Amino acid sequence: MGGIAVRETGIAPTLMHIFPSFAAGGAQMRFVTLANHFGAQFRHIIVALDGDITCQTRLDPAIEVRFPVWTQRGTNFKNLRAIRIFLRNMAPDLLITSNWGSMDWVLASRLTGLAHIHAEDGFGPEERDRQIQRRVITRSLMLRHSRVILPSRQLVDIARNIWKLPAKRVSYIPNGVDLKRFVPRTTEMTDPLPVIGCVAALRPEKNLARLLRAAALTARTIPIRLLIVGDGPECHRLTALAAELALNIEFAGNIPDTAAFYRRMTIFTLASDTEQMPLSILEAMASGLPIAATAVGDTGSMIAASNRPYLTARDDEALSQALNALLANPAHAKMIGRANRARAEELFSETRMIEEWFSVIMQALQPADHRSTAGIRA
Repeated sequence: MGGIAVRETGIAPTLMHIFPSFAAGGAQMRFVTLANHFGAQFRHIIVALDGDITCQTRLDPAIEVRFPVWTQRGTNFKNLRAIRIFLRNMAPDLLITSNWGSMDWVLASRLTGLAHIHAEDGFGPEERDRQIQRRVITRSLMLRHSRVILPSRQLVDIARNIWKLPAKRVSYIPNGVDLKRFVPRTTEMTDPLPVIGCVAALRPEKNLARLLRAAALTARTIPIRLLIVGDGPECHRLTALAAELALNIEFAGNIPDTAAFYRRMTIFTLASDTEQMPLSILEAMASGLPIAATAVGDTGSMIAASNRPYLTARDDEALSQALNALLANPAHAKMIGRANRARAEELFSETRMIEEWFSVIMQALQPADHRSTAGIRA
């Protein structure tokens, strides 16, 4: 793919990315993977609407990227006008927005003629069980002429059947995992206890408290150790709960490269209230782990068939029972881990994801020579 994106002028196209936050998360880590792979083929402008750009440290320093500060808040005429002025001044070739939190930018750019891709990775707790009608209408109207990239089959169904977006505008591109970096453990575990692990941002929708309570139920009969990799606003509350439950637990914090931590785990678990296509599940699969998790989003279609009986309701007791069942039969659990690795190799390679994203970006840029941000009016 080298050099394909560079124009006849010799200048690489500029992609402007709008993230509600550029803290480490699934969408942000996917962007880092793409940007680091594309290298000099694109220039980037990244706007973090909450001002958090901590994921910046994961980008290759050789990439040309700017982080302009954005301080406007609220959806109103003044804010939309400010966005249009900002777009005019930045003059990107392509706008790429992320999730509901960036929808103001979609609205403000609609009449500018700017090429646009919208990526939707899932919903917050407020849309865990049902779509908010106002947002359904907004997405239906604002995204009809954009290219929309979705990582899960469930989201594709929602986009087509609830948002009523034209099928030709919707691209299903599952997340991918680096199969050379995330690999199964090749040596015996050094920890004398089974390690129940989770890699997740410590946010309310991840419901790590459910995992801690389920682990406490399991620990009544089976000695275990918990390993939690990640950081976030729930950290202090979870630390206090772990102490209250007297858990044998390690909070590893925010780790830039988590591959080695998966190899310390016996079972990977995720207790989320809402997900679509969690990257951590793919990383656990590539690492050859059996998985006990809540049955949310595409999780059931991602994992190997032999692992599906260990998906549960969003319930402490049910999750604990899944952990108990896997711990009670280590040979079966290892077989499930091997099946998960094979499925990751078959369907979820990082190479495939990169190629498909590149294709959609290049398609979106095709009419760019006939568009101009010079025509944007405040």
